[in-house]
Amino acid sequence: MYSNKKLGRLAGLIFLILAITGIFAEFFVRQKLYVPGDLAATYTNITENQWLFRLGFVSDLLMSTSFFFYVFVMYTVFKKINKNLSLLMLLLTVISVAMFCQNALNQFAGLKLLTTDYYVGALNYEQLQSLSTFFTNIHMDGYLVNQIFYGLYMFPLGYMIFKSGLAPKVIGVFLMLGAIVDIIDFIVYFLYPNINSVFLQNITIPADIGEISLCLWLLFMGLKNYDAIENV
Repeated sequence: MYSNKKLGRLAGLIFLILAITGIFAEFFVRQKLYVPGDLAATYTNITENQWLFRLGFVSDLLMSTSFFFYVFVMYTVFKKINKNLSLLMLLLTVISVAMFCQNALNQFAGLKLLTTDYYVGALNYEQLQSLSTFFTNIHMDGYLVNQIFYGLYMFPLGYMIFKSGLAPKVIGVFLMLGAIVDIIDFIVYFLYPNINSVFLQNITIPADIGEISLCLWLLFMGLKNYDAIENV
């Protein structure tokens, strides 16, 4: 049997892998290849950097896989605190991972359209650009839909941390708040797409603070033993 400290550090290490692969896919691939408002430049970037695009796609899937194992490790610890809430956390994660992996195919479809001889021969340049952009936009929409379950997983985790004290209670507060603002972000995105404000652009910051602080705490401190905590 591993101690909570060791399991916590293992979870922190997995979350670090999750963060690195996710950051790479977003900031070193998508933001490098996709040029907002310029279909021609995006088309050129993707076709000339296919290996980088594929690497970003694989990194996204590694991030999602890491997310599952991170939560599974947390589940093995927290199921002794609250079986129902820890199971809810795991189920929300399973749904989120499945949705994320399936949605990633929309992004990959853009590459297939631009590089497969059949499509290149059947469609003209403008059609290829438009269809590739369409799948890219669907991928972004799917990411926001997935945010329902990705956001919700933080609430039972944050609640159990807050009530038990396995990690600092303030981290639990930020995680619960993060779950709420992620849902708000999803609702605003689909119901009020024309709203543009600095507040809404940064509304998910509490979720980022909660997860980053938890990752750092897990890496350096691990989790407390059961005899030092309260039951939820």
